[in-house]
Amino acid sequence: MKKFLTTILVLVLLLVPVVSCKQEVPGSKTEATTVAEKAEDKTEAATEKATEATTEKAEEKPAAEETEEKKAEADSKNKDLEGTTLKVLLAYGGADASFPDFTAKTGIKVEFTSISTGKALAQIQAADGVSDADVWFGGGVDSYLAATDLGYLMQYDSEGRKAVADQYKDAEGYWTSLALVPAGFLVNTEVLEEKSLESPKTWEDLTDPKYEGELIMASPGISGTQYAILNGTLQALGEEKGWDLWKKIDANVTQYAQGGGEPGPKTCAGEFGIGILAITGGTYALESQYPVKVVVPEDYIPWTPAPIAIFKDAKNVEAAKLFVDYYLSKEGQESLREADARIMSREDVDVPKIMDTIDLSKLIKQDVTLFGAQRDDLLAQWDELVK
Repeated sequence: MKKFLTTILVLVLLLVPVVSCKQEVPGSKTEATTVAEKAEDKTEAATEKATEATTEKAEEKPAAEETEEKKAEADSKNKDLEGTTLKVLLAYGGADASFPDFTAKTGIKVEFTSISTGKALAQIQAADGVSDADVWFGGGVDSYLAATDLGYLMQYDSEGRKAVADQYKDAEGYWTSLALVPAGFLVNTEVLEEKSLESPKTWEDLTDPKYEGELIMASPGISGTQYAILNGTLQALGEEKGWDLWKKIDANVTQYAQGGGEPGPKTCAGEFGIGILAITGGTYALESQYPVKVVVPEDYIPWTPAPIAIFKDAKNVEAAKLFVDYYLSKEGQESLREADARIMSREDVDVPKIMDTIDLSKLIKQDVTLFGAQRDDLLAQWDELVK
């Protein structure tokens, strides 16, 4: 019996290390399982990435094909419109120099009539809202606002509108600004020197009686730009101070121009010492031709958007849409800027070098929608002022 128990004890002692080894060492099986699992995870991840890449390529292909289809469709539309003659009412000095670029791209010819927006609106109203033109290009935004209310313009949400800030376009798509036009002074240095007068630096300076007979500006009832100057200063100063400013300026004006394009040439000719006008690249160009200098007001700068719109009764609607698309595209905006340097409405088009010294922070904070709503009332008050 004793011998039997001894044999059992020996067997137990021999078995314990084996069990212990199975508890500690099985690590080889566990570790192998873990490695296998990791390998399997990597394989799954690689498979997922490959699947994603394949899916992305599959998604990209239709997008690329769609782009090509759209381009082909646009090219086909352009070809169908080749030879079409688009009629434009133009109130944007120098813009016609960019029209050949549009024609070269689309084959559409451009026929334009230069006319101030105030005169154009009056003519359209007299014709019961009918215009022979397809597109309205540039000028004062107040006339566009009035034309919108009267139902003369067509809604068109061009793709290029996305790159234009909300304050420079109509919310419902009736018009979109091509450029921002600041206002200031053009002085004839020889005239001022001859009369021992200093160049004005601010709007308040223009109220000094020493400038009596030396100022020329357009009537705000005719010039959209001048109306924007009037409305902008009233918004900046308030009704009381604003009208007091214009009452004093009016005392120094002996003659009102018949259009916004007249003060510049008359100042260059020496007929007046100071012209109040829109400042564009064309204004700066006068400095190399005449004894004149552009003065950007130091106190505040009135401005107006120069819009583009399609007339509701346009006879060449598709060509008109292409025209608007072009001039709201980066390519078209740069072409227009080269034709006449202005601060373009697209945020991705640089300010022309000739105008990069203008302090944009001094632009009047204004609501351009008031230009239309207040127009009749302000012009009636203006008529009373200048009697």
